[in-house]
Amino acid sequence: MITRLFSAALRGVDAQEVEVEVNARGADKPVVIIVGLPDAAVRESSQRVISAIGASALYLDDGVKTVNLAPADLKKEGPSFDLPIALAMIAASGTKPFNAEDCCVVGELGLDGTVRPVKGVLSIALEAKSRGRSRLFVPEANAPEAAVIEGIDVFPIRNLKQAWDFLNGDIIIPPFHLDRRAFFNSHRSYEVDFDEVKGQHQVKRALEVAAAGNHNLLMVGPPGTGKSMLAKRMASIMPDMTEEDAIETTKIHSVTGMLDSKRSFLTTRPFRSPHHTISDAGLLGGGTNPGPGEVSLAHHGVLFLDELPEFRRQTLEVLRQPLEDRVVTISRAAGSLTFPANFMLVAAMNPCPCGYYGDSKRECRCSNRQIETYRQRISGPLLDRIDLHCEVPLVDFRELSSNTNTGESSATIRQRVVAARGIQLERFRKSSNSTNSSMGSRQVRQHCQLNAESTGYLEHAMEEMNFSARAHDRILKVARTLADLAGAENIRPNDILEAIQYRSLDRKLFS
Repeated sequence: MITRLFSAALRGVDAQEVEVEVNARGADKPVVIIVGLPDAAVRESSQRVISAIGASALYLDDGVKTVNLAPADLKKEGPSFDLPIALAMIAASGTKPFNAEDCCVVGELGLDGTVRPVKGVLSIALEAKSRGRSRLFVPEANAPEAAVIEGIDVFPIRNLKQAWDFLNGDIIIPPFHLDRRAFFNSHRSYEVDFDEVKGQHQVKRALEVAAAGNHNLLMVGPPGTGKSMLAKRMASIMPDMTEEDAIETTKIHSVTGMLDSKRSFLTTRPFRSPHHTISDAGLLGGGTNPGPGEVSLAHHGVLFLDELPEFRRQTLEVLRQPLEDRVVTISRAAGSLTFPANFMLVAAMNPCPCGYYGDSKRECRCSNRQIETYRQRISGPLLDRIDLHCEVPLVDFRELSSNTNTGESSATIRQRVVAARGIQLERFRKSSNSTNSSMGSRQVRQHCQLNAESTGYLEHAMEEMNFSARAHDRILKVARTLADLAGAENIRPNDILEAIQYRSLDRKLFS
């Protein structure tokens, strides 16, 4: 007797439907054979399944059970096939008609029959919906994550016995209901706020410009000036994610196993801050079974690289492609995978190894050679891809110790950022990009036209500071964002001057 169920396998950040077929035939002793390119975790499922069926007091006859996971050329990984294999094996052992054509089933089994959570449920729910499946059986802990997807009934499963009885109509399990609008609104809050930062008004201005146009930012300053504190508050002034953006971001975190019952869905922009010892694969993605890296985990959010020169130069260089293309492509002999990587890069560094070069109160202990070596760890092409460079000075004691709060809150700054983003959405409504930072050459020529005075300022800066062609375009993009923040239709001379100011730091430090 042959029975079948539908499940799904993860490939990158997406899922692909897998048909679980079980053929039962007589033999002297029970044997389970799993075919269809399974990995070690899938092959070991036979022992978990047999134990779970026995512990659940469900019938499994003796004989050979051949389990086929189709398509056979797709590698199957992880324990998420335990539950559909167990249900199909039980059905193959009986004579009762079994029909689960409208179901997609995933779940890991414990030896006692309990169903444990698995990775990538959000991607699986999207795949099941696209395949026309109307019911999705998931572990109870994964139900809130899957229920975000409309158009498919999500049933939370606690154990194997419950799943079998429900399939046979012996019990009723109500589908998991999630008020999506209330869920999004109640979870859109940040624990940090810009009004907690004393001073640094010029740096806050630079962060506001970066958030308004989705520009990359580099902060340079001595230790203890608040670079990390400012970076951690960057996401709080960015516009709220749309539901589509939130689903796309949550998929990436789901396939890496970073979600749990308390944090089943991302409604705030992610903030990722990897340590400087991270490997190329950890930052970009990859591995034996390629998975997303930090640049993809920061999708629609902020990637913060503290102590930028401490990262290996080779590791930093792999950022070039995602900073330009907003995607990461991992190629292997078996094929290639593409991961989204539309993040905002915020980096911080000291001006020298000891941190006090140029400080008026503390003497720098570094030699010229040490300072030169330290700065050369960051290549010119990478700096060219960072739109804004700003100095972060020490905060005056009186301002630091003041009890009066003179800084703007994140909500106030975010209102201006949202207004500027709205102008950009209208400007690019007929194109694929939505922010100034992602403009192509043709769009730069169309939307960043300058008057004679502004052209003169930019020409003088290009000649004196020896900016590259890429830096020229990025100055225009930043100037366009400054005009949007001011609600101006055209780029003004002051916008060009401020944009040039944000680019002059790399020549002063790295020439």
